[in-house]
Order: sequence, then C-alpha cells, then structure tokens
Amino acid sequence: MARLTALLVMMMTLGSFQSALAQPDEDQLGGWYMYFWSVPGGETETQGRIGLQGDIQYRNWDAMGDLEQLLLRGGVTYRPKQIKAKLTLGYAYISTGEFGDGSDTVAEHRIYQEALLPHKIAGHLYLTHRFRYEQRIVETPDLRTRYRYALFINVPLNQANLKKGAIYLAAYDEVFINGQRGIGDGISVQFFDRNRAYGALGYSILDTLRVQGGYMQQTTTSWSKGQFQLSLHHTID
Repeated sequence: MARLTALLVMMMTLGSFQSALAQPDEDQLGGWYMYFWSVPGGETETQGRIGLQGDIQYRNWDAMGDLEQLLLRGGVTYRPKQIKAKLTLGYAYISTGEFGDGSDTVAEHRIYQEALLPHKIAGHLYLTHRFRYEQRIVETPDLRTRYRYALFINVPLNQANLKKGAIYLAAYDEVFINGQRGIGDGISVQFFDRNRAYGALGYSILDTLRVQGGYMQQTTTSWSKGQFQLSLHHTID
C-alpha cells in the first residue's frame, strides 16, 4: 500500500511538473510578424462595393523559431449604403505549436463575421471599432464560438492624415469572450478568454503601405505575456 501511495504521489508530481513546463514563459518576449492586405470595395454602385481582405501572421513564443501560431486568414468584404462601415465574411486556418522544444501542433478552422466602423475625431484622431464573431473547429468536430471587440486608434504626429510620410502612434485594445463554457470532452473554459493591449509607432511608406512596430501584452485566465509586433499594412488598389 505504501509503495502504491508513493507511486501515485510521484505520478502526480511529474504531471504537475510537465504542466508547468507547458505553460509559456511570461518573462520571455515573443515575436509576432504580420502582413495585412486589403482590396477595398468602393462606396458607390459604379465603383463596386465588394472587396477582399486578409492577413498572414507568424507568431513565436520567443523572438524567432519557437512557433506559437501560423495564421492564414482571408475574407470577402462589403460596404453598405446606409452607414460608413465594412462587413466581412471570412475563413482562417491556424496551426498552433506548443511552447518549448516540442513540435506538436493543433489545427484550427475558423469561420468569422466582422464589422469595422471607422470615424475621425477633431480631424486627425482615427478611431475604428471592430466587432468579430467566430465559429471555431479545433481538432474535434465540436463547434466553439467566440466574440471579440477591438478599439483601434491611430494619431498622426507630423501631419494631419495617414498618407505618405506620416509618422503616427498606433494603439488598440481587444477583448475576447467565449460563446460557451463547455467545449467538448468534458472540458470547460471561462467566458473571458483573453485581452490584448497594444502600443506602437508607425510610418506611412506610401499612401497605401504602412509599417508598425510595437509591443502587445496578451493576458489570459492563466498567464500574461509580452509580444514584440512588426506589421505591414497594405491596401492594394
């Protein structure tokens, strides 16, 4: 009996140790490298209101090499007549890697619907509200849903707009809420999924091409980690 008890204690200790190793290092700065593109639809019937948008993101637990996620996303956009907005229906494929030396990955397929509502304050403060609803299939056929809201702010520093030559401050905050707690196989999650807070400096290389470099703090229910972000934002005429 004593030997069995000792064996159980050892197994529990090893399990706890392995779980701790699976947790990301909160003191290690991650690196996210991203390319966002869009083919904008016009705002009149003659221009055509249908467009395209997407992004490619290579996310690392460290600066480079320890894959966190490879994200490929694209969608069809539509600009309605009644309001200044852009609506999107899209699909994303995400491959998520484990933290550390392991090479195992988890595949996710995601359908999403999105609404972007841009506006300006005082002529030079650019604000955008983004509402996104996701339907997620992660390795199993069980459907998981998630709600996301983000507020983006861009403030040009050396001119009144974000056109070529603009140096600007960029910031956003995004909150993620799970649509349900039970996600299959008896696993339960919190309704709050995560929050991302970001600040950066940007430069407009062209009217249609901007680059940003900054820092994002991602906070979940179990860990919080900083990420360096380098992103390219491209409007394809």
